[in-house]
Amino acid sequence: MIRGRVVVDKRTKELVKRIKANQIAIIDHQDIDHVASQSLVEKQVKAVLNLAPSISGNYPNNGPSILLEAGIPLIDININEDVSLQDGDYIWFENGNLFRKDRKIGRGVVLTKEIITARMAKARVNMENLLSDFIDNTLIYAQREKNLIVDLNTPDIGVSFKGKHVLIVVRGANYKEDLKAIRSYIQELKPVIIAVDGGADACLENGYQPDIVIGDMDSVSDHALKKSSYIIVHAYPDGRAPGLKRIKDLGLDYILFPAPGTSEDIAMILAHDKGAELIVAVGTHSNMVDFLEKGRAGMGSTFLVRLKLGDKLVDAKGVSKLYQSKIHSYYWLQVLLAFLLPLGLIGFFSPSLKHIIQLLALRIKLIFQLPEIFPHLF
Repeated sequence: MIRGRVVVDKRTKELVKRIKANQIAIIDHQDIDHVASQSLVEKQVKAVLNLAPSISGNYPNNGPSILLEAGIPLIDININEDVSLQDGDYIWFENGNLFRKDRKIGRGVVLTKEIITARMAKARVNMENLLSDFIDNTLIYAQREKNLIVDLNTPDIGVSFKGKHVLIVVRGANYKEDLKAIRSYIQELKPVIIAVDGGADACLENGYQPDIVIGDMDSVSDHALKKSSYIIVHAYPDGRAPGLKRIKDLGLDYILFPAPGTSEDIAMILAHDKGAELIVAVGTHSNMVDFLEKGRAGMGSTFLVRLKLGDKLVDAKGVSKLYQSKIHSYYWLQVLLAFLLPLGLIGFFSPSLKHIIQLLALRIKLIFQLPEIFPHLF
């Protein structure tokens, strides 16, 4: 049985801003993606009830597997049409039925490992046809947008990029881990930091102040916006900018940047056109599944932008998985030997310290389950 208070929102990115540990998330998110699932895991939710198919079969999304590995139950749920759940409602789920106030209000299926594996297998079968459509879409939009991308005029924002490194932080899969993996690079090179929407919050969480926040402003927090020195609102080529109202309501200064493509695309073009020596990108969307998770059927502008930037762009996505340092047991043994050898010599020549060293050696032996070390000294 699963029971508890619920938090309800059709948009998972909005729900995670409100939900607390041990509450139940009720979402309407078809094909739960990596970032959404990871954010729910970080919030330590008790369970996730999804009003849409968590795996529709369109493509192999790995969000459900992330929740399963974290021990968070995921239930595809159907709620009665006459029922409206609100934040704070107390519900329980038992034997496939959902209840509120002793009334059955819906039915659902718990996604087990077997169910997820079977649905993912079917989704992979669909990938070949999907890939063909994705390529066609990409080529069509690349043809339409090539002049806009190549000849795009970037706004003057008052930040010097000339000869500098630029770090672009995007809220994509594993972006937090990758950001931590390049910490030494950030500390040593001190690049200009451009945060794309929710990437601004990731920067602040890791102790970095983004120099610029760019995007349509749908996933960045008010706190991050208020701390930003420069805000660039991404608008459609015709000038429409859905995120502009929010910035005006907050009373913040901004620069409007009409352009096709994604916000991370124009962040890269901005850095390139302003003379950046090197552009390092974290959390970017660069493959078909990435774009399908964003609800995009192609990646025409991204393809063009990466062609334009060439080797000036270093994509650090997944760098945290490239090398994971492991401290082997013999390293610890070397440290212990380097520590105990001088103490042993001191103890040999100083009887007053001998008993103290014996007690210390015994404690270390018990903690690390080590054999006798230098027993002849004691």
